[in-house]
Amino acid sequence: MSEWVKVARTEEIPAGKVKVVDAKGRRLALANVGDSYHAVEDLCTHDGGPLGEGELAGDLVECPRHGARFNVKTGEAVTLPAVVPVKSFQVKINGNDILVEL
Repeated sequence: MSEWVKVARTEEIPAGKVKVVDAKGRRLALANVGDSYHAVEDLCTHDGGPLGEGELAGDLVECPRHGARFNVKTGEAVTLPAVVPVKSFQVKINGNDILVEL
């Protein structure tokens, strides 16, 4: 059964930025892409790098270790060396609260 968990507030993540958040013990990279919010696991599928520490360009976050890029909307791995997608999570806004479905 899924549940919605508050992970941040909208004012904490400016447009074009990523923040690492905790959702009941699970580390997520929460991205603000043009005032829409998206969440993926904070774990590069290539070598376990911290995606939340990477740069966001449009809807792609780049792993700071080896440059693999992932689409934060879908989790898709779009550049090598990663080929396996990261898990993505549904996000909704309730007032100024950002909630993620686990």
